Amino acid sequence: MKENTRPDPDELLERVHLEEEQKFHGKLKIFLGYAAGVGKTFAMLEAAQQRKEQGIDVAVGYIETHDRKDTEAKLTGLEVIPRHRSSYHEVDLTEMDLDGVLKRHPQLVLIDELAHTNTPYSRHPKRYLDVEELLGAGIDVYTTVNIQHFESMNDVVRQITGVTVRETIPDRIWDEASEIEVIDLPPDELIQRLREGKVYIPEQASRAIEKFFRKGNLTALREISLRRAAERVDNQMRSYMRAESITGPWPAGDRILVCISSHPLGERLVRSGRRLSDDLGADWTVVFVETPGHIHMPVENRDRIQHNLNLAEQLGARVENLSGTSVAEAVLEYARRNNVTKIIAGKPLRPRWFEFLRGRSVVDQIIHESKSIDVYVVSEEASQTIAIPPPSTLLHRRWDRYIKSMLLVGIVTGLNFLIYGSLEPTNLVMVYLAAVVISAVFFGRGPSIVASFLSVLAFDFFFIQPRFSFAVSDTEYIVTFIGFMTVGLIISSSASLLRDQVDQLRRRETTARAINSLSKELTAAVNLDKVLAVIVGELGQVFNSDVAILLPENQSLNIRVSSVGLNLDQNEQAVAEWAYQNRQTAGRGTGTLSAVLIQFLPLITSNGIVGVLGVKSKNQGRSLTQDDRLLLENYTNLSALAIERALFAEQASQAESLRTTERLQSALLNSISHELRTPLASIMGALTSLEEDENASKNEMTLNHETRVELIKSAAGQTRQLNHLVGNLLDMTRIQSGAVRLKRSAVDIQDLFGAILNQMEDRLRDRRVDVNIAEALPAVSLDAVLIGQALINLLDNAVKFSAPGTLILIDASLKERELQLSVQDAGPGVAVEDLDRIFEKFYRGNTPTSSGGTGLGLSICRGIVEAHGGRIWAQNVMDGGLLVVISIPVEEAVREE
Repeated sequence: MKENTRPDPDELLERVHLEEEQKFHGKLKIFLGYAAGVGKTFAMLEAAQQRKEQGIDVAVGYIETHDRKDTEAKLTGLEVIPRHRSSYHEVDLTEMDLDGVLKRHPQLVLIDELAHTNTPYSRHPKRYLDVEELLGAGIDVYTTVNIQHFESMNDVVRQITGVTVRETIPDRIWDEASEIEVIDLPPDELIQRLREGKVYIPEQASRAIEKFFRKGNLTALREISLRRAAERVDNQMRSYMRAESITGPWPAGDRILVCISSHPLGERLVRSGRRLSDDLGADWTVVFVETPGHIHMPVENRDRIQHNLNLAEQLGARVENLSGTSVAEAVLEYARRNNVTKIIAGKPLRPRWFEFLRGRSVVDQIIHESKSIDVYVVSEEASQTIAIPPPSTLLHRRWDRYIKSMLLVGIVTGLNFLIYGSLEPTNLVMVYLAAVVISAVFFGRGPSIVASFLSVLAFDFFFIQPRFSFAVSDTEYIVTFIGFMTVGLIISSSASLLRDQVDQLRRRETTARAINSLSKELTAAVNLDKVLAVIVGELGQVFNSDVAILLPENQSLNIRVSSVGLNLDQNEQAVAEWAYQNRQTAGRGTGTLSAVLIQFLPLITSNGIVGVLGVKSKNQGRSLTQDDRLLLENYTNLSALAIERALFAEQASQAESLRTTERLQSALLNSISHELRTPLASIMGALTSLEEDENASKNEMTLNHETRVELIKSAAGQTRQLNHLVGNLLDMTRIQSGAVRLKRSAVDIQDLFGAILNQMEDRLRDRRVDVNIAEALPAVSLDAVLIGQALINLLDNAVKFSAPGTLILIDASLKERELQLSVQDAGPGVAVEDLDRIFEKFYRGNTPTSSGGTGLGLSICRGIVEAHGGRIWAQNVMDGGLLVVISIPVEEAVREE
């Protein structure tokens, strides 16, 4: 068997991509420990001093020395970037100055405690996000972290120590690190350091030793950190071997591969693999190779394969589903690419003549081509010897294919009877050969072999002299028979293999199309509800199942969306919660809580678990095939990512809404405080003057009658201004809540303008007002109070933004069946880009003549006008000033309500 030593194109592309990224991306080195006090910070500072001696520009972004003298001494000669100081709830806090580090831009920066949570209002909530930004800026980073802070280790650490670690970082940080250095210290020495007060103060140290820093806990955490580091080194070695096309194995450490098939021996192979793995302390993988011939595999055999793969997962193996035309080639290629040192395979006991006919067994092929890989052969017991399956088994559920193949030979024989005599007998062989090819393509290998055998017999019996006898008068025909059988067998095998490969490709294409369809649908979904609806619809259709999605809410797991009629009973809810808490698949078809009829799959992303997917097959008698399980796994991963994206979008939207609300509240408070201060001061001043004058004796009274009247008028005017402000706030509240109800009546525009000008008399007394009402303008149906309020706001706005003595124009006309009311001032106008913004809540112009305001007046106008079915806009006047126009369709205006 020829080995494929060509480099993997995917590996090469990934390697080139990573190299391109690393040119502009900083490198991350993690100093990993299993607990506080092992010396991570000290080791990082030592490494930094060595880099500084090599001429590297090194700076300290954040270091926590914990007042340890030896650690502080290692800081000597290193530039420390000042920390950013802030206050939160009257508590002074310090954090790494991210902007300061970016501005300084050293070649290498030291950042302690990677899993640290930043103070509120920092740019990033977690320090590892700060580190990622620095790496993206091309700055190398040295950092420290303990193994228990990685997300995937959270539940393991909780089981070992009973302590839940709150500050975690995603495992992708581990994968993205350029280098990881394990800082190891025996547990006894660490406990001694604790007792000596070199890690915590004595009171804290004693409590730590009693709870977290017990020797058993530390030993377990130490083993975890060393194992994770060893796994990383092993992965790096295998990646290098694949990239360099090194066939292996490199015996740097044992790695076991167990090969199973549909044979009952598979369960024994899996258990043997687990025992050997325990004996050697090695990682182990269980593989099943799917060849084109497995397409027609009986259901019971598929179920047996799936059972063995599930058993392997339960026993801790990694499970892989391979594909290829040769089982031995696929197994050995996988073994060499993954540095496997030992292969376990099974060899059923079968008669020698059966192996003679079928050729070398898979085990024999593996042994012959294994080279430096050790092969362990597990055979079944003699009492379990399996001979050739009986015909009833071979033809089980597929007997119709053989009958059709026989009928095809009969039809071809009849056709040959018609043309017999006009052709040489040997030419009739080609017609039979066509029947063999058709049988191979449409019915499979077995029926095509039967067709070959029957074709030879029919040709000999019906068309070779002496006819209607199996005797052969011409021995040359014997060569023809042998050649026909040989060619027929070759063609049948090749055509059948091609057919199976096409079917396999078609199934893969269907799977890829299904995944692509789900991906497109999820990408197009704009919110969480639509994402969930797409998932339920697609999974329900593809798997013919009822689907439920459970999401955490208020510290409980609840159904967010489900297929019609699918509800969970108490037991099913408990299984779903178990799957969520343990992040493992449970329920039907698994080895955990399989009594329920629903399979629950955790929706896991790199950032954690987002929910649980429940799938209940409508055909409970059918088991999922391996292809179905792989497709369901892909669907689950896509669904988890889509749900996480939608949740992040919701959180971002909520955060933006909160920020908008806070900005509006701040703007409202600032506006109201500004607007209230001036009139209240005027009112208080007037009333205080009147009160003091009233309390003075008659000889000391200084205010004459005219002055007292002016003060009273001033207070009254300011009071009306306050009333106008409060009215605007109430109007805005009503408009936002949808509580505005129009009370239409026939309104004479001239009367409306007169009432408004009378109400605004004091406000307009130092302005010239020109009113222009079109002739024969009929009475229209409006809410006089609301439209009057809108016009008052426009006039008030015109007064605010124009100088005393200038002209204000008020106009009413009918244009193109629209009633248009406008107010024009002689102020400075508005910037073109702000002409639409002036109708937003709390927007105030920045013109020199602006006198402030709440920024609600024009927004209220827009709400009132839109309630009438109209529109409002503003435009600058060429000679100076601003024109605001209200336009209401006459159809709307004249309709009585």
